[in-house]
Amino acid sequence: MRESIQLKGIRAPAYSSGVTRPVSRIDRIQRGTSEPPSVALLRHILNPTVIVATLLLTVIAYGAPLSQQYLALAALAFLISAQVVSDPVLDSSGNRGISMLLKHRIFSEWLLVSAALLLLAFALKVTELFSRRVILTWFAITPFVVVAAQVGFRRYAAFSALRGKILQSHVIVGANDVGARLARRLRANPHLGTFRGYFDDRHSERLPGLPEEQLLGGTTDIANYVRLNSVSSIYICLPMRPDERVMRLLEDLKDTTASVYFVPDLYAFDTMQAQVCDLDGIPLFAVRETPFSGMNGVLKRGSDIVFATMALAVIWPVLLAIAIGVRMSSPGPSLFRQRRYGLYGESISVYKFRTMRVCEDGHTITQAQRNDPRVTPFGSFLRRTSLDELPQLFNVLGGTMSLVGPRPHAVSHNEEYRKVIAGYMLRHKVRPGITGWAQVNGYRGETETVEKMQRRVEYDLDYLRNWSLRLDLNIIFRTALLVLRDHNAY
Repeated sequence: MRESIQLKGIRAPAYSSGVTRPVSRIDRIQRGTSEPPSVALLRHILNPTVIVATLLLTVIAYGAPLSQQYLALAALAFLISAQVVSDPVLDSSGNRGISMLLKHRIFSEWLLVSAALLLLAFALKVTELFSRRVILTWFAITPFVVVAAQVGFRRYAAFSALRGKILQSHVIVGANDVGARLARRLRANPHLGTFRGYFDDRHSERLPGLPEEQLLGGTTDIANYVRLNSVSSIYICLPMRPDERVMRLLEDLKDTTASVYFVPDLYAFDTMQAQVCDLDGIPLFAVRETPFSGMNGVLKRGSDIVFATMALAVIWPVLLAIAIGVRMSSPGPSLFRQRRYGLYGESISVYKFRTMRVCEDGHTITQAQRNDPRVTPFGSFLRRTSLDELPQLFNVLGGTMSLVGPRPHAVSHNEEYRKVIAGYMLRHKVRPGITGWAQVNGYRGETETVEKMQRRVEYDLDYLRNWSLRLDLNIIFRTALLVLRDHNAY
């Protein structure tokens, strides 16, 4: 029998044994890891350390002195790469073959680090202090050295799990979809130890597709099995609520030394960037979140600033020539400013080269159509080559736009489509972009039907779900190719 007691305004369960669970108002649930300390430490420092070591070894290999300049560069590279380069992933199931190697995220992340270092070197006018041969070699070989180091790290992690007196082993409570997904992960990560099988109260006949030898028993058998087989971790893939079965299971497991984890079924929801986080020690499961929270936001904003600055430094003569051409082609200003919805649906001003004889920014705006009489001849060239979008690089530097993201629509179009397309406003959880995933997949230009706008929004949301720096670079590259052959640009 169980009753409830009140302690400082907090309700806590009391059990028939007369023992109550102590409750503290300052209890916190922290984020952590089940990895051994040595593996956790190596995971965080491996990539920056390898990058610095590669630089120093390259300097020595070319016979150059380890001067203060190179040591300063090594320290700066460590600091930047520690923020930009992702920690190594221990799951090696998808990292086989040359094609997977070339898709490794270290290539795009190292490109950003290299660009940041070059930008700083030019800004500080110290490029002559370094050997070009050393720097170019370092830039070229570092991604491959990092990949090789990560392969060695996986082997070390697997070895660390197998050494010692107690073999790390795991069981899953609940032979459902969540449990099956977790089991596949455990098998793909040998450094975690051995997966023993499932516990489920259902008979094996009610669990089609599950080998009978993997069903170890019911929930009442777990504690005894764990004690006899020295199981280190138990994953409960049942609904996370204090029902009688779960509470009894947790009570039984107190007589073991196994770690116990709850695995919620987040995949039951239509998720977007689902992640685990905490709010002042309170654990949260983000079901729908921006992909640019935390360090991802730093990575995204940093790449925008670096690439936009480099682009403006190279193409400013082109911008000047286009501005003069717009003024000579028709009366009116060179730049056209129009209100759009930006991050979180806030109104922003987006800059473009004027391509029409009118500057519409009212409650009703007609999208440009093929052979639109409002478009000037020079404006038609600008729109066809996307050169009219170049002033938005200043929006990127100002923080109201990004290089890659959902294209911003006129305010009047937003108010129209948000009423008929489910999830339309979710595209505003990120900064709008000069180019986007929808545009490189053929959904650029006029959207004369709701169905076309629906498809554009679907691509925008797909971008939010699957964002990575490599995806951004892929979109930028495909945009450059589309400039020459995009039939939807007019």
